Amino acid sequence: MTFLPRAVMAVVATVLLALGVVPLVSGHFHLGVVVPVLLGAAGLLLAWRWLAVQRWRVARPWHATVWRLGWIGLAVWVVSVGWLWSLLAGVGLAPQAVPPVAAIVVLGSGTQDGQPRPALAMRLDTAAELARLQPQAVVAVTGGVDFGETESEGIVMARYLAAQHGMPLTALVIEEVSTSTELNLALTKPLLQARGVDLSQPIAIVSSDFHLRRALRIAHRQGFAQPLGVAAPTPPLTRFNVWLREYFAMASSWALAEW
Repeated sequence: MTFLPRAVMAVVATVLLALGVVPLVSGHFHLGVVVPVLLGAAGLLLAWRWLAVQRWRVARPWHATVWRLGWIGLAVWVVSVGWLWSLLAGVGLAPQAVPPVAAIVVLGSGTQDGQPRPALAMRLDTAAELARLQPQAVVAVTGGVDFGETESEGIVMARYLAAQHGMPLTALVIEEVSTSTELNLALTKPLLQARGVDLSQPIAIVSSDFHLRRALRIAHRQGFAQPLGVAAPTPPLTRFNVWLREYFAMASSWALAEW
């Protein structure tokens, strides 16, 4: 391998490492963070020890086979990531394009020190914009207590909407127990019904753009007859990581026959 290809590998590996380390330092820890760190570290090690690796590759026929299969496997995985990302792109409506709905459900996305993380704040801002356009809709926030926190996501979300957008707490439906998208929707259903919302009516599901496709599938399974996805933007700092995390979440759903 000449200097230039090794240098390119080192640069790509460094970028991957940085894409994982930056959000990791910010307190994010999930597969979308860990995988880039591992790939980046492996790439840097390979670029550094290239000659030794090549001696190992030619030492035994099965070494060469392992080498080829490894690169083929990586290529297939990268293609599968690109394909799944293409399925996620463009899902969801802007608030201005949403037809009349009976309710607006904002899915949780993580809190820190009693405040919404940036992705969750963007979901709440998007939901507030939709609520201003459709004041007749019941607004529901949903999420339990995150690791290391003392308040539920539901309470933190409601307080943010009240403080930042002037929405009265008494007007909000607040779910405080759920720990997953499945539970977000399952536990919010009876609370909406208690407020007179019929699940056969159109209901807006507000979540981050990358998450909407899976969230809408889950909403259908949970009995929401007409869920309408409303897309909130993803913070640029963690966009690559959360889209990669969603890849693993979708793959897991398919493996478990949930998709």
